[in-house]
Amino acid sequence: MALNPRLTQWAGKTVWLVGASSGIGRATAHALHEAGAHVVVSARGRDALDSFVAGHGGSQAIALDVTDHDALHAATAHIVGARGGIDLVVYCAGTYSALRATAFDLDVALNHMQVNYVGALYLLDAVLPQLQAQARAGRGGHLGLVASVAGFRGLPQSLAYGPTKAALIHLAETLYLDLQPLGLGVSIINPGFVATPLTAQNAFRMPALISPEQAAAEILRGWRRGDFEIHFPRRFTFWMQALRRLGYGSYFAAVRRSTGP
Repeated sequence: MALNPRLTQWAGKTVWLVGASSGIGRATAHALHEAGAHVVVSARGRDALDSFVAGHGGSQAIALDVTDHDALHAATAHIVGARGGIDLVVYCAGTYSALRATAFDLDVALNHMQVNYVGALYLLDAVLPQLQAQARAGRGGHLGLVASVAGFRGLPQSLAYGPTKAALIHLAETLYLDLQPLGLGVSIINPGFVATPLTAQNAFRMPALISPEQAAAEILRGWRRGDFEIHFPRRFTFWMQALRRLGYGSYFAAVRRSTGP
């Protein structure tokens, strides 16, 4: 059953991807451009954004830091002024560093919170009034948040990263309850392992590793179906979903068997 309006036609649509300099964000921006959307990409790295625009005619780059509240408001105003509205906003900015309680680093934990979660709140503060105005005018809109299966339950080395992704999942669920009655779409995107600069830090074998391009194809497929949760690759996320349902004793034992102490 479709929980969101199905997104099937991209020609003439304005989409804004925040965190699109590499990885899933950049690949999804490319896929949306290929589908005919007017794509706006944002990230801190101006060179990476300029490279994207050079290879994707008609696209636009707005360099910004997601921890800069005013910059997100200014970018929103600029896009709306130029395009009349925003049909899809995707928050795919993120950072990852392995962290355990036995080597806790407060600065690392707080940086994850700022980039992975607080930046999403800053974006919401900027775009929610516009999306609601569009809903009242009959244009609608869609908001997507990129979290992770690491947000399902606690995992080793994920003391900084996992809680921020769990927060995004909870945030998306609550946003859906508030915005779906207005005709606005909300989706939460929970990837497994995707080959990106962030996962390149991992020293362990990553099961069911896929490319950013494969991830982007799954995301667009989920939007076409009207999914609320888009998770992939399913040969991996199926098991993560199953672990989610275990009692704590069984869950902790299963994780330790799989990952070690």
